Amino acid sequence: MDASAKQDCEEILGLLQDAGMDAVLWDDSAPGVPEGVFEVRVPAAKAARAEKLIAENPLPDEVEEVDPSSELDLETIASAATEMEATGMKNFLDSNGIAAVLVGDSVLPNLAFEVRVARDQAAHARRLIQDAERASPSGAGL
Repeated sequence: MDASAKQDCEEILGLLQDAGMDAVLWDDSAPGVPEGVFEVRVPAAKAARAEKLIAENPLPDEVEEVDPSSELDLETIASAATEMEATGMKNFLDSNGIAAVLVGDSVLPNLAFEVRVARDQAAHARRLIQDAERASPSGAGL
């Protein structure tokens, strides 16, 4: 149970009751409710309607805010001939605080693998890779 479980259940209870449903809030003192749990129950015949109402009205802490900024779009910052080389770059970037994604297909090894990062981190990622390649011309540092 999380810290807001009781409050969340009370909000769901209110939502269902406002919709005219016979909902009740149960805690772990009720038979069949596990210790540390809260449950909102409705008659079985109304369960589908209750689930639909809850899905249509998510709790504030369940609404994921997505940043629509194009700065988070992925940008290819490097290509590698092998999956191993691309994985090395990805791990290097990850260890330097830049989340990276590999794009490629090990089934078709003749195609290059791409390393992509969020657009707002692309310049920094390119500099890190260039600095690492300069420090180790063979690229062994990646």
